[in-house]
Amino acid sequence: AVEGTFRVVGNYSDLIEAAKSGEIDIIYIALPLGSEWHIKSLLNGLSDTTVSVHMVLDFSSFNPLKVKLFEIQGTPTISIFETPHTGIDGIAKRIFDLAGALLILAVLAMPMCLIALAIKLTSPGPILFKQQRYGVRGEPITVWKFRSMRVMDADDTNIEQATNGDPRITPVGAFLRKTSMDEFPQFFNVLAGTMSIVGPRPHAICHNEQYRALIEGYMLRHKVKPGITGWAQVHGWRGETDTLEKMESRVLHDLHYIRDWSLFLDIRIIVMTIFSRSAHKNAY
Repeated sequence: AVEGTFRVVGNYSDLIEAAKSGEIDIIYIALPLGSEWHIKSLLNGLSDTTVSVHMVLDFSSFNPLKVKLFEIQGTPTISIFETPHTGIDGIAKRIFDLAGALLILAVLAMPMCLIALAIKLTSPGPILFKQQRYGVRGEPITVWKFRSMRVMDADDTNIEQATNGDPRITPVGAFLRKTSMDEFPQFFNVLAGTMSIVGPRPHAICHNEQYRALIEGYMLRHKVKPGITGWAQVHGWRGETDTLEKMESRVLHDLHYIRDWSLFLDIRIIVMTIFSRSAHKNAY
């Protein structure tokens, strides 16, 4: 490459002759998938040499989620939409979740008891609120939270998101939601294996069905377990999504997390959740 441009030194025939003469040891073929005839022609010529040939497959136009190489009965396959939590990575993620949830629940045991007492003494109704949401692979799960709103008739087919100054929110609930303490019971979801400490936040099922029809790739969020906190949340994309653009930004951040996942990224998100102001933006 010269000053950001590529220097062309010859054509296919020149490449084959250079390979035959021993001037080249390794060749990377980075032609588009539609150039099948050119690829076959080049491979036929290179088969008369001892050069090592590698195919560089460009799947960027397919907007892949997690590209991995697999082999099925001797046939190589490349994943386009796949979870990063497979094999050792999946085990490491689960161990991290279990250890983290146990430690956090041990620390939060007394505060959670005080929160439960405050909810019981200040408003009628149950201490905990449960709701059906989608988990990994889009399977329904029950998510637990401290109740932060007044008790009303449940309607899972038309759930109204909380808004700033929402009259349904109790005084104790307002504090819990602002500080995200209402999410504490979800660490029991983590222990049960239906959630992770870090991952895309789960949405109500009716919202899932609404947005999956409007946002391309929306359901790919469910290639991993939903989380108590996530990459979207620490960048301020939490709370009410009163415009389609807000939900699109949340989904883009969630898919970025899945593509770039690592345990280090999980730790980074947890630290940002605790110390970053943007993590609590739009919390009401």
